[in-house]
Amino acid sequence: MNRVSWKWFAGWLLMGMLVFSGGEPGLLAQNRKAPKPSPGLKVGDIAPDFKMQFFDGKDLKDVSLSEYRGKKNVVLAFYVFAFTGG
Repeated sequence: MNRVSWKWFAGWLLMGMLVFSGGEPGLLAQNRKAPKPSPGLKVGDIAPDFKMQFFDGKDLKDVSLSEYRGKKNVVLAFYVFAFTGG
C-alpha cells in the first residue's frame, strides 16, 4: 500500500471502530444516574422482624425475631461457606 491509501484505510478503520463500539465511553458514563443509597439501619435502631428456619438437631422449625423481642438478646453471625465444604 502506498502512503495515501494507508492513511485512508487507517482513518476508516478508526471511524468504524468508534461507530461499532458505541462512541466514547465517557459520554455513556455521563448519562447514567448514580443509584440512590438504600435507607439502612443506624446504630441503636430496632432490627426489622424477619423469619428463618432453625435446625434443632431433629427438625426444621420456623423462627422469627419478634419471638425473642424483650425476652432474650439476639446476636446474628454470618459465616460465609462455614460447614459447607466450599
